[in-house]
Amino acid sequence: MDEKVILKVENIWKVYPNGIVANKNVNFEVHKGEIHALIGENGAGKSTLMKILFGIEMPEEGRIILNGEEVKIENSKKAISLGIGMVHQHFMLVDSLTIAENIVLGNEPKKYGLFMNKAQMLKQAKECSEKYNFNINVGDKIEDVSVGVKQKTEILKALVRGAKVLILDEPTAVLTPQETKELFVELNTLKKQGHTIIFISHKLNEIMEICDRVTIMRHGTTVDTSFIKDTSPQDISNKMVGREIVLHVDKKPAKPGEVCLEARDIVYVNSIGKKALDGVNLKLRKGEILSVAGVEGNGQSELAAVLTGMIKPVGGSLKVLGKEIEEFEPAVLRKNKLTYIPEDRMTNGCAAKLSIIDNMFTDKIESFLKKNNVFIDKKKMKEQAEFLVKDFSVLCGSINHQVQMLSGGNIQKVVAARELTEDAEIIIAEQPTRGIDAGASELIRRKIVEFRDRGAAILLVSADLNEVLELSDSTIVMHNGKVNAYFKDTSKLTEEELGYYMLGVKKQTEKEVNAIL
Repeated sequence: MDEKVILKVENIWKVYPNGIVANKNVNFEVHKGEIHALIGENGAGKSTLMKILFGIEMPEEGRIILNGEEVKIENSKKAISLGIGMVHQHFMLVDSLTIAENIVLGNEPKKYGLFMNKAQMLKQAKECSEKYNFNINVGDKIEDVSVGVKQKTEILKALVRGAKVLILDEPTAVLTPQETKELFVELNTLKKQGHTIIFISHKLNEIMEICDRVTIMRHGTTVDTSFIKDTSPQDISNKMVGREIVLHVDKKPAKPGEVCLEARDIVYVNSIGKKALDGVNLKLRKGEILSVAGVEGNGQSELAAVLTGMIKPVGGSLKVLGKEIEEFEPAVLRKNKLTYIPEDRMTNGCAAKLSIIDNMFTDKIESFLKKNNVFIDKKKMKEQAEFLVKDFSVLCGSINHQVQMLSGGNIQKVVAARELTEDAEIIIAEQPTRGIDAGASELIRRKIVEFRDRGAAILLVSADLNEVLELSDSTIVMHNGKVNAYFKDTSKLTEEELGYYMLGVKKQTEKEVNAIL
């Protein structure tokens, strides 16, 4: 075996009890001291392969070779003991504990073999942070720090346990451009010190910037490995999807019409008594995509939830299509032609155990009733479902298949097909392309622009700044539950400038913010 190869998988097969083949004859190798990207559509098998490497899943066939020796990774504890660490997309931290306590959690230094040695714990966490140039205060509580610091804490948790191979799952998904730059500096430091990083991401520009090589997966197997210097974003995308895809959505200048949604002085207090929304004002116009940018946890999700009736504000007013909304209820807002693509497609976007057709028409049964208003016209429903499956390129064997059997990208297409209906006048799209592949993202973004061009008003809540800059006509930025910036023309914005407002480093005057009104 080549001495520079630290990790190699050979002929890996993984078949789930329901018959789905997640990995088929996968071959993949990573060199010592490199940052290696792993990319593919949702359902391509990336997550399963990483779960196998971290001991969460066991393969049916195949070998894992680490440092030249074949190993069996039965569980995560074994993976950690072998020097493999994983940082999941959704952080696994305890908010009420300090950074240091989180770093050593489950592996705490003891005093007299009984009590936690706090001094040693702080020393250990601080030394690890300084060794890798992670500029953080390990005494801070997790609940008080930024998303970027939480990300660093997760990485340090793996490093303090001896990780030499580090798997990062969508590490920049919730970071600002400034935090991403900082993370990349730290990853290069790890690389120089001999660590190997497997970098899973859908962000092609970041892969081109930080990675040395890239492996592409499609339909459960690896189809290509290239040096970054020998490839391009377009080439990677085409190999990933198996066809040529368009990386940029063609969009004509907007022609905003009349105001169809107006929120005034919206206040929402969360379960711990904090004002998650503190006097939010906005106007959304027909034929316009207004984006809401911000670091996660600054009120964007709560704003979407209030506007769709998922939660009730304690103050403020809402007008939809010129009518004052007295009841903040989903059914009331839907009757006013407002639709919603939620952030969490599995929890709020679909009924996982129901069929595709049932999910598509769960709130539209009345439109399929026959003249007697008793029986459902199943033929008409089937024809419409098959049309939407084709129109939204949902990959499925049958419209009667359970939604949970689909990949994440295809589930999102089902949700989008339901919400992007002919009569939708206001569309709230919350993280519509998060965690889905380039092919699905391309389709959903194109559909959003199509609906804008038909005259729909679209509120786009997104942490993906490329998406914000590409799709939106105007933009608001939220920080600490307030709108701290409004830009009438997004085309004049840069990622870097947007990042400063997201972090709260910059803030507009009240007059500038209220220009949206």
